[in-house]
Amino acid sequence: MGGSTNMKEYYARRAPEYEQIYTRPERQPDLARLCTLIERTFAGRTVLDVACGTGYFTAHAARHARSITGIDANEQTLTIACSKKLVNAEFVVADAYAIPRPREPFDAALVTFWWSHIPRQRIAEFLQGLHRNLAPGAVVVMADNTYVEGSSTPISRTDDDGNCYQTRALKNGERHEVLKNFPTYDELARWGERSGTDVVVQFLTYFWVLQYRLH
Repeated sequence: MGGSTNMKEYYARRAPEYEQIYTRPERQPDLARLCTLIERTFAGRTVLDVACGTGYFTAHAARHARSITGIDANEQTLTIACSKKLVNAEFVVADAYAIPRPREPFDAALVTFWWSHIPRQRIAEFLQGLHRNLAPGAVVVMADNTYVEGSSTPISRTDDDGNCYQTRALKNGERHEVLKNFPTYDELARWGERSGTDVVVQFLTYFWVLQYRLH
């Protein structure tokens, strides 16, 4: 496909094959660390899971959470998430930039593999909308890909705002240009410090993690 692909359209088409990315052998140690962190951090909490996709990480958070609400723009990915039959989870079709207000604020938030798809000029907008739905002191965990030469899909271009793009191929041969940013340690630390306290930034080999406690 020519030009940049609508993110919702791309993930709707990719939904049936999405979780195959988590089977890559070289990523298993990092993935195990990330899943363990998620399970421990959200134990006993009411969790908002933004852009939850097929619910891969939702399922890990739900193991010990009091409850979890996953939102995603795609019915196709949420159908897969619902098929996991997580007893303490519900899933809602919603825009990550227009999160429905809950009856009671959540005391935790999970955002996995969404940050890289946020245009740099919309990060503040996204965070403001996210934080509006959280209680003071809520724990926030965000995680996404690091760029690893030879493993990551190469960056095909960068726009005037500094946003990076990749050209990806689905199994049916379709090609999509997708926004995919790779923030630095310092960038993540600054956003965390603007948002809260107890900021921790970790860079594993294939993933990064940002944690903080909301002001």
